[in-house]
Amino acid sequence: MNDSVTFQPEIAEEPRMPGTEAHMNDKPDWRPRYRGSERLRGKVAIVTGADSGIGRAVAALFAREGADVAIVYLADEESKDAKKTKEIVEDEGQKAICIQGDLGFCEFADEVVARTIDELGSLDILVNNAGEQHPDERVEEITDDQLRRTFQTNIFSMFYLVQAARPHLGKGGAIINCTSVTMYKGSDNLLDYSATKGAITAFTRSLSENLVGDGILVNAVAPGPIWTPLNPYGGQPPEDMDDFGKNTPMRRPGQPNEVAPAFLFLACEDSSYMSG
Repeated sequence: MNDSVTFQPEIAEEPRMPGTEAHMNDKPDWRPRYRGSERLRGKVAIVTGADSGIGRAVAALFAREGADVAIVYLADEESKDAKKTKEIVEDEGQKAICIQGDLGFCEFADEVVARTIDELGSLDILVNNAGEQHPDERVEEITDDQLRRTFQTNIFSMFYLVQAARPHLGKGGAIINCTSVTMYKGSDNLLDYSATKGAITAFTRSLSENLVGDGILVNAVAPGPIWTPLNPYGGQPPEDMDDFGKNTPMRRPGQPNEVAPAFLFLACEDSSYMSG
């Protein structure tokens, strides 16, 4: 079967988004920092936005720990990145499939889960990582199209994928959502993005209560500034990029492989007493 399938209705996109890791000079570090210990042996994971950035680092680490991975990504421009992630997973001795399309549409979420079950055999872990952001200095500058698009990508997609995945997740299953430090601290130029991250956190806490009785754990990771294609390709104003991450205690942005272990912890039995 073909490695990728496309479900991508026409949408209004920012001219420079989505970004591609292949075209970045200072490439993010996705490489796992330690040997695997089979903590995800025999598991199958869906990782959205796995073509690059945090998603690629998570896919690489999951593969090192024994999981097969469905790599979900949005646009044709990201196909080279997605194929690279597939190679990374396969180099770890695991299976990988690439699925292209827009998660803001429930039909594509259904397709992602159906292909994962059909080609990888099961589903144990769902990582809702894909997202988009658009900086605006004034709240009046946020268009109706942008507002709807940001919510559609960042939070509607999570509902759609969880709804599609739920019948296939059993006891020991894990759902991990990617929220953000902006949910807690706010951001003066990422108003709609921050609002979606607040919604994701509330969704995570509520869904955890809904599913914990069935043995499915639901958690979230809230990264700070991480060096991924999202920010240099339009997620931050160009004039702010020189200072990106310098307001953290480390005085730099984090690398994707510095946050990926948090997703692994929440995907394996190490976090068996943590939900919500």
